[in-house]
Amino acid sequence: MRFKVWIAAVALVGVSACGATAEKGDSANTGSDKPVTGLRLMVPNTAGGGYDTTARVAAKVLDDAKIATGVQVFNLPGAGGTVGLQRTVNEKGNGKLALQMGLGVVGATYTSKSKATLTQTTPLAKLIEEAGAIVVPKDSPYRTIGDLVSAWKANPKSFAVGGGSSPGGPDHLLPMQLAQAVGIDPKQVNFISYDGGGELLPALLGNKIAFGASGFGEFLDQVASGQLRVLAVTSEQPVDALKDVPTLKGSGIDLVFTNWRGIVAPPEISAADKQLWIDALTRMHDSEQWKAELTKHGWTDAFVTGDAFGTFLAEQDKAVADVLTKLGLAA
Repeated sequence: MRFKVWIAAVALVGVSACGATAEKGDSANTGSDKPVTGLRLMVPNTAGGGYDTTARVAAKVLDDAKIATGVQVFNLPGAGGTVGLQRTVNEKGNGKLALQMGLGVVGATYTSKSKATLTQTTPLAKLIEEAGAIVVPKDSPYRTIGDLVSAWKANPKSFAVGGGSSPGGPDHLLPMQLAQAVGIDPKQVNFISYDGGGELLPALLGNKIAFGASGFGEFLDQVASGQLRVLAVTSEQPVDALKDVPTLKGSGIDLVFTNWRGIVAPPEISAADKQLWIDALTRMHDSEQWKAELTKHGWTDAFVTGDAFGTFLAEQDKAVADVLTKLGLAA
């Protein structure tokens, strides 16, 4: 079974704040050596998760590479990311605001019955892909993915499974796919949703869940310090950041799963502001600083911009809607 970023067919059952306005002459910075100013990047879930990490790394690289200075990253969590999405859609024409998002927000628009949709936004860039990971606390009795699966199959409902996304997001779809792959009825999965990795992490550290399913990059510090153990990653091949951790496929489980993250802007921004963002993100992507961050976090470069990203978003939207309808989570 293969579950890549475009989502293969799945057979499963059942703060109010004013937007920043462009300073006179800012749009003219496009293509020049003068750093862009006044950009704001919204994270639609809590601090410490994958979106938050990606946004703050992007802001730091933009600053370090003198592409943009003073990029403000702020969090507006709620409803799986759709509170932030609604704010973005409401900021029509605001060319200095953008939303850090990904597959989880796509799914949340359906499961949260959001009035705002990603098709209303202005696509800027897809940045990265990231493998998922099956993570347990340091004192977990499960030393291998085989140990965990055997115990899980024996009594699925007794296993609390945590993910840093709402139903329909990648951290929900991953354990559902894993359950199906190992012969567990997905309807038996006891899934607990957390609003981002910032909330999932303390649940893992506090032994409130049997295992977590999320992007492995969110836990590298805790893995390095011995607080958490990764039993398996969901990529096709082992990842450099976790050289000794097997893949699910290498452990005899036929599943590959990859998440992605990108950036969108509000509707109806000017062509100049859209190009300003795309140019800045392209320069960021091409920088040595960004390449170093990709290696540090174990992210896979998946950079596409503008219309190409828009086409990808439309495909994702349809594919996720189809999957969630089969799950009974979308009409």
